[in-house]
Order: sequence, then structure tokens, then C-alpha cells
Amino acid sequence: MVDRNLYVTCGYCSTGCQMTIPFKDNEPPKFIRATENYPVNLGKACAKGFQLLGHLNAPDRAMTPNIRDKNGALTSVDWDRALKEFTVNFKRIQNTYGKDSVAFISTGQIVNEEHAFLGALAKFGMGMIHGDGNTRQCMASAVVAYKQSFGWDAPPFTYKDFEESDVLIFMGSNPVIAHPIMWNRVEMNKNNPQIIVIDPRKSETAQKATKHLQIKPKTDLALLYSVANILIEKDWIDKDFIDKHTTGFEDFKKHVSNFKPEEVYKELCIELEDIYYLAETIHNGQKVSFWWMVGINQGIQGVRTAQAFINLALMTRNIGKPGTGPNSITGQCNAMGARIYSNTSSLLGGYNFTKQDHREKVAEILEIDVANIPTVSSVPYNQILDKILEGEIKGLWVICTNPAHSWINSNKIPEILDNLEYLVVQDMYPTTETAQLADLILPAAGCGEKDGTFVNSERRIGILQRVFDPPGDAKPDFEIFQMVAEAWGCADMFKKWTHPEAAFNIIKKLTKGLPWDITGIESYDMIIEQGGIQWPYDENSTDLPKQERRLLEDGIFFHPDGKAKFLFEEILPAPEKPDKDFPFILLTGRGCVGHWHTLTRTGKVNILNKMCPSEPYVEINNEDAEKLDIQEGQTVIVDSRRGQVKVKAFIGDKTKVGNVFIPMHFAEANQLTFPSFDKYSKQPAFKYAAVNIIPKNE
Repeated sequence: MVDRNLYVTCGYCSTGCQMTIPFKDNEPPKFIRATENYPVNLGKACAKGFQLLGHLNAPDRAMTPNIRDKNGALTSVDWDRALKEFTVNFKRIQNTYGKDSVAFISTGQIVNEEHAFLGALAKFGMGMIHGDGNTRQCMASAVVAYKQSFGWDAPPFTYKDFEESDVLIFMGSNPVIAHPIMWNRVEMNKNNPQIIVIDPRKSETAQKATKHLQIKPKTDLALLYSVANILIEKDWIDKDFIDKHTTGFEDFKKHVSNFKPEEVYKELCIELEDIYYLAETIHNGQKVSFWWMVGINQGIQGVRTAQAFINLALMTRNIGKPGTGPNSITGQCNAMGARIYSNTSSLLGGYNFTKQDHREKVAEILEIDVANIPTVSSVPYNQILDKILEGEIKGLWVICTNPAHSWINSNKIPEILDNLEYLVVQDMYPTTETAQLADLILPAAGCGEKDGTFVNSERRIGILQRVFDPPGDAKPDFEIFQMVAEAWGCADMFKKWTHPEAAFNIIKKLTKGLPWDITGIESYDMIIEQGGIQWPYDENSTDLPKQERRLLEDGIFFHPDGKAKFLFEEILPAPEKPDKDFPFILLTGRGCVGHWHTLTRTGKVNILNKMCPSEPYVEINNEDAEKLDIQEGQTVIVDSRRGQVKVKAFIGDKTKVGNVFIPMHFAEANQLTFPSFDKYSKQPAFKYAAVNIIPKNE
């Protein structure tokens, strides 16, 4: 007989599946199941979800704090010693070089309450100016695109839209392996939908599409602008909606008139009729939805490309209605929570560091002196690293992320981090590439060992309950932040932050009156009872248990004039073009449903490892392999201007001639990538680099 159930929102991708962990006779749970009626996953889960707790007992778990001794070895110490080392070194650095000489880099993997605590502790309690998160690597371009176009970071959709659309267009997204439960919702669609996938690679999703437009890399903007041109020329647009609810259309119309399909299609490396097919399908659709992910965001014009999708939705009025929307699929489990609560690029809760009234409001709610709040925002992730290399930042606190593997041109990271005087890594494992460079490692709890909330791609707040105690002296990040506050001497500032739910009740007050207002959520129990709650849900809301809550149904946007903006730009050249020495274009991305990010957790689960290739590999087109006399499974060298790596050759037709692909899960991928960034979002452009393939003689 089951005594009780605990619920854990999956801590991998942004789908936000809920898993049920049943306890019988108060015995530790023997299995985990997908929550049957949860509106996200409807009783289903991918392999990672069913193995959600499988990495917790890994033999290399960080059980105690570790300090690097004079001989360079990591030595186990107690928490008192670790916290003393932490505070003495960071305070010494700040006293010597200034408050902004210490920074932090966080993640999209910790809960909202931890995001808020970390950001408030670091900036209000410890006096830091700079801190950013690794959501900069996956979602920054989508965030900026929404803010510029709509006036707020506002993904408008609900997962039910996957089932409602009669046309679904995916670009830079491979949900079959990256978000399998979202794809399950597509397969539940009873409208016999047209599914169009725009991708340079014949991805798993492209293979299931009704139409795959296998465009040349770096031509996505040209395609979308030419489609817009067709829609306008044929008068397949909603003029009334455009006039009443948008600005900038006439300038946009003039801009896209230069993108004539008859001139563009050769550059795209697709057929002319393919462009017209896409435009006609959008026109003929009654409910058209546009879906994108990091394949768009991780480009040098990620913001403008996302906005090209947004523009198509606006001009055809595929927005604010079931089955429609320009819909950004988030990457990490709590990347959206990081956007709201991390206190990095925006002031805690979504305010602006530079506005006095915003600082005063946050200070009043948190009951702190407004003088403790910085008057400027942090520089982004890439500039934090630049400041380390230039000697301006001397201390760094890395929480639950692994930049020595995941950052672009990662060969440079050891050199950058070596320029620090003190590096603290807070993680579950002391074995990550970044932790191995640390002066101090703080052992943290993982998903299933802590309480809190996540926000998924459809803006649903889900619960995370503590199933197990973390091993040894490891602790939830929330508790670590409490201990750091005490050791630093600013614990009084957070005396009401006694536990995660207390913190949730504090930070939800910050959302009052904002588009993501959640003041109507009374408790964690309410979140469990309702099957998660989508924002907005303010204190006057009465529509529970409504499970689908779309944004922009009234056509009113978040700019002062209530209108959306058409935004566009001239297309920039690729930052690094192929040449005779480096003739191939390297693409990177998700490789397998069982792999996640840098394999820090999934790499420790045997079942997941058996599902995926265990060694790094490169996908090469059949024709290219034949020209180079490369055989399947042969070891080859992939060479770029940043470095060389040895990988196995996978030969087929997933990539076009002249393109190759390496999954991002293997460290080798980012040892090759070219360090370029979107100028608005500062997101790295992981998806384009020039490389060479050299057969290796065994």
C-alpha cells in the first residue's frame, strides 16, 4: 500500500514533466512513474525522466567540501573551513581590487528560490555587480526578441497548441530527441497537420516532417524574409490586425521587398517552389504555429531570426489563438525561472537596475536598504570572461554549470580561469571539467534532493519535492547560500528566507502588477493540487483549474502603446567562412535523447549510456566521405583554427555535402567552435564554424 506520493518536476529539459515517487510502508522508493493526469506529460516521460534519480548515487558524488592544497591536490575539509576559505578569499579580493572584482555564473538547473537567493545574496549582500547564467547560452536571443517585439519576455503558448495547429513549422529545433514529450503532443494532433521542418541537417524531427527544407547554414533569415515578401505581394496578410496592433510594418514591407524568391533560392540551396510552398502553407493554414529553439538562438543574428518568425505570426495573425503563436521552446528545466529570478541582466523579479523606483520597490518588498542594490546591470557571460582575462575580475563563483566544456571555444577556458586568484565551484560532482580547475568545491544536492519550483516552456510553475537527503555533507544550494550569508555577515538581510517556500512567498510579491504576476498562488500545495500553474495568475484570478492559459488573446502587447513591433535588419556575413584550408561548416546540437548537456549526470546512468554513442563522433555526408576515402567508424581528425580533435566518423545523409555535425554533449565540439555572438543578446553562435576533416591512419 502506498503511504504517500512525492512529486518531482524533471530537472533536465524545459518540458517540465512531473514524476511521481511513491513511498510504501515508509520504505525508500523502488521506482518512479510519470504523473498520470499532469497536464504537461499526461502520464508519459522520456528515458531521462524515468531515470531522473539514477545519477544521485554515482560513485563520484561530491560528499564534502574540497580545498586545493599547496601541492595542487584537492583535500576534503568540513563546512566551517570551506566557508572561511570562501569568505576570506573573496573579501580579500574585493578589498584589494574593488567590489566588482568578484562575479558569479549560475545555471538554468537550480530552482527559482535558489536563483533568487543567489542573486540577492551575491549582489545585495556581498556587493557583487556582475553575475550571469548559462541560460545566456540557450535562451538569451529568444528573450531579447520577445522583449523588443512585444515589450516583455512573453512566450504566448501552451502545450495544447501542439495538438490544435493544422500547420506546425519548426526551425532550429529537434523536439523528437530534445523535447520528446512535446513531440508526443504533436503526435496527438488529430488535425492531420502539415509539419514543416527548416533545418540544414536531416534531423530526427525532419525525418518525421511532411516537408523538410534542408537549407544551407546561415540562410535562415533570407528564407523567412523571402516568405514574408510572398505573403505581402499576394496580400495573404491580415491588414486590419497589422494596422490596429503593430508598428513598423511599412518599413518591414520595404525591407523584405528586396528578398525576391527567384533570386534567393539558389543561395538557400533549395528549390524555388519550396519557398512558395512554405508561404502558401502558412496562408492556407487556419491555425499556424511557429516553433524555434537554440538552432535559431545560437546564431550571430539569433534575435533578428527569431523576430523574423515573430513577424510572420504577426502579419498573418497567428497569435493569441489556440494552435498559433511564435513559440520559443526553452532549453533547460528552469531557464525561464532564471530569466525572472536570477537577478543578473534584470533586477530580481523582472525590474531594471538602472531605475530608482524599481530599486526602491524591490528594496521595500525585501525589506533591505535600497543602497545595497546596484544601479547597473551585470555585463553578460562573455564579458565576464573577458574581464577575467583582462584582470578586472579576480574571483569567480560557478554554480551548477560547466563552462570548461559548454562555453564556445572552450580551449580558451582553462587559460581564462587560470587568471583568477580564486575559483569556487558549487556542484554535485568534483569531476566536471570546471570543478577540476577550482580552488574550492562546495558539494551540492541534485534534483530529488531539494524543494522548490521550476518554470517550464509554457510558463507553468511546477513543484520539486525532496525525496532523498543528499549524501555525506552535500547540501541543497538554498542551504549553501544560507551558510554563505551567515559566514559573510549578511544573514540578517535574509532572516525571512528560512526555507524554499518562505522564499517563494517573498519573491512572488515582486511579480505583482507585472505580466508574469503569480501573487494568486497561495502555496506549494496549491501548485501540486492544480497540476502546476501557468503565469500569469494574480491574486484576483478565479479561473483555476484552467490548464491552458495563453497570452495576447486580446491583441494587446506590452509596449506603452499596446502594439507589437516589426523588427528586421540587413543580413550579416558569416563570421568565419569556409576556405581551402577549412572547407567544411561545422554544426553542433543535441545528439541523442539519452544524453543531456555535458553528460555530467546522464553520463553516469548506465541505461541512458546504452541508448547513445559512448564516443565522440562526427557526421559526414556520403559524398564527402567517399572523396576523402573515409570509412564508417574510422577515426578522423576534425581541425579548426581553435584546435584539433579525434572522433569517429558516422557516414550518411543527415548532413549535406560540405557540412558536418558533432553533438554538443562531447567536449570535443566546443574545442572547435568559433567565438562569435549576437550583438543584442550576447548569445554565442555555436552553430557555425569552419573546419577540415583529416583521415587518420590507424
